[in-house]
Amino acid sequence: MKEKFSEIAKYFSLDGDVISYDVISFGHINQTYSVYISLGEKVDHYVFQKINVFVFKNPKRIMKNIERITAHIAQKLEERGKSRDGVMHFLSTSEGKNYYVEEQGFWRISEYVPNTYSLNRCDDLDKMRSAGMAFGEFQNMLSDFDASLLYETIPGFHDTRSRIAVLFKHYNEDPCDRAVEVTDEIEKIKAFKHHAIHFNELLDAKVIPIRVTHNDTKINNVLFDIDTGEAKTVIDLDTVMPGLVAYDFGDAIRFGANTAAEDEADLSKVGVDIERFRAFAEGFIPCVVKTLTPIEIETLALGAFVMTAEVGIRFLDDYITGDQYFKIAYRDHNLVRARCQIRLAEDILAHMDELNQIVYEIASRK
Repeated sequence: MKEKFSEIAKYFSLDGDVISYDVISFGHINQTYSVYISLGEKVDHYVFQKINVFVFKNPKRIMKNIERITAHIAQKLEERGKSRDGVMHFLSTSEGKNYYVEEQGFWRISEYVPNTYSLNRCDDLDKMRSAGMAFGEFQNMLSDFDASLLYETIPGFHDTRSRIAVLFKHYNEDPCDRAVEVTDEIEKIKAFKHHAIHFNELLDAKVIPIRVTHNDTKINNVLFDIDTGEAKTVIDLDTVMPGLVAYDFGDAIRFGANTAAEDEADLSKVGVDIERFRAFAEGFIPCVVKTLTPIEIETLALGAFVMTAEVGIRFLDDYITGDQYFKIAYRDHNLVRARCQIRLAEDILAHMDELNQIVYEIASRK
């Protein structure tokens, strides 16, 4: 891979020699590498990423979205007298593009954010609160950005009603002879379907605003400062596009407030951690409360259920159709993931009154 990285680096006007690299394994979609390039005694650190064009059909649109929103955030940080370290920066080629296309793939390079680390799981309430602030500030700084200026990089990404319909279609078609294994999961999805499609109904009625949303607010998409332990920047901007604020709040809860890992096979360990929910909400809501409408606040907790149910549906659909979308570590990985998410969705729904009360209490603070 060193030769490949050296070839790509030249297109981004990076002089020097590639001396080493590491595979960055988190994330289900793209291939990501930590790459070190030396020039004399100086060693620079970059992140090279090969975009999954099976998932992202038009990666040029992704990079245009990223260019627009990072420029907007950088301007906001400058106006507030803050460091631009709070926004990702992608390198440009000699042609002024923030990507490079070659026969074997679509590549981009970003500067490595020094002195930071990420978490795949977090039991620390202060970290959850800090992550909430990071995603809340991201939302806040883009609250005056016209979402219609962004491409919808994955059409229907959070169209839960459509995803359920596609799942049922694939279940009936059974292309990989796996339907018999997922009967229980299909019945559970049928049971909570009317809750899962509530955002579709709100959008149909045009009573909830479309905003710029991150759409992948897992805690491992926040970089924390090694020295202070506080969130420094939000990363992985591929799915930034028009959406609902509840998508971002909800997906963060789905990932960060699960009492177990995203692919936990022992479902007795799976549930929503109320205190982690509260901590994230305490970080997120004060950053955005002044820009949100009442119905957006009312639906934040529901977002946690809808996003969890939707991800469970996506994992299950991928399993039924032969594991084409998400990277897997073993044959039943997507089925295990689906069962975990469906169990978590059921638990979130069972605690919905309590979760709503936490949201309302935080939103009403002076």
